Amino acid sequence: MVTAQRQNLAERPWLDPTAQPQIVLEGLGKTYGGFTAVGSVNLSIYKGEMFALVGASGCGKTTLLRMLAGFVTPSAGRVSIDGVDMTDVPPHERPVNMMFQSYALFPHMSAADNVGYGLKRLRLDAATRRRRVEEALEMVQLGGLGARKPHQLSGGQRQRVALARALIRRPKVLLLDEPLSALDKKLRESTQFELMDLQYEVGITFIVVTHDQDEAMALSSRIAVMDRGAVVQVGTPAEVYEFPRTRFVADFFGTANLLEGTVSACEPGRVTVHCAQLGCDLYVDDGARAQVGERVCIAVRPEKIRLSKTPPEPGRHNRLQGVVWELGYLGNRSTYQIKTPGGTIVTAFAQNERRTLDWRIDWSDEVYLSWDADAAVLLQS
Repeated sequence: MVTAQRQNLAERPWLDPTAQPQIVLEGLGKTYGGFTAVGSVNLSIYKGEMFALVGASGCGKTTLLRMLAGFVTPSAGRVSIDGVDMTDVPPHERPVNMMFQSYALFPHMSAADNVGYGLKRLRLDAATRRRRVEEALEMVQLGGLGARKPHQLSGGQRQRVALARALIRRPKVLLLDEPLSALDKKLRESTQFELMDLQYEVGITFIVVTHDQDEAMALSSRIAVMDRGAVVQVGTPAEVYEFPRTRFVADFFGTANLLEGTVSACEPGRVTVHCAQLGCDLYVDDGARAQVGERVCIAVRPEKIRLSKTPPEPGRHNRLQGVVWELGYLGNRSTYQIKTPGGTIVTAFAQNERRTLDWRIDWSDEVYLSWDADAAVLLQS
């Protein structure tokens, strides 16, 4: 048991109170005139993490990344890496490198020359430089393609050239700004796993900026969710998705039904909420600090909702009735929008487990929706 616990702490150092973070942001902020792009961010990131910064466009995530790189001077706060204050250190002297969204490859240079460009400031002999370039290309599975120009490479290959160039100086931290945005959906998905494997192999800290929630959850060990310049939640992908702390996080990640109500009863571990828009009581397993009479919001994910044409078995689960208002076939699953008698639309997902052209539940069908009390999250309204 002790060994397992130590392994868990090694894999999740943020759970170990004795672990020292590699990167510390203290009160880091950036203002432009009267506009606050990033406001007093505090973050600790540990060595070897694949850490993601996510949020809607304009939330400040790229500005935060550029302050880490040294391209943007903070208006307040400080950045430290391995205990050294980096706030006033110029970009080229920081133990970090950045891979840009556009890849920024030189079109007149070969892949090998693009990769080796980062070594120009280092005093290396030609043989050592050539060996380092070859190793970097092999690392990203581009061995033998070093002579090709960027226009002779696919989008995925250009992305790997940019990655090799960013890694060739062996930084302590690699910053990636929307690294997969230029790739098509299928290539993005396969490249995500390649990026994770590469990060594990080189063992350095990756900090990724993305607006793609699925990408962030697939890639990262932890996620920082940003909204209007502030970090509103930090956690593992499962923590952020299953246990959002705010309405914004619940709504930003995936799909969530957000149902307003008033707390009508509090029992140990369970809260009853009267939802006027549905005309019924809803139950949430929650040991929270809710009080009777408090306005709250219940977030329930569509995949947690069961759909049926027959009434569910009696019990203390949540149960609604409605009519199929909209439905969409997405291959692996179908999306149903159910209109309740009061007019509220509730979204539910159903896994398409059988190969069939027939709908088990079709347009205008009367259906029952049910979900367990522990499937929903109680949020401040």
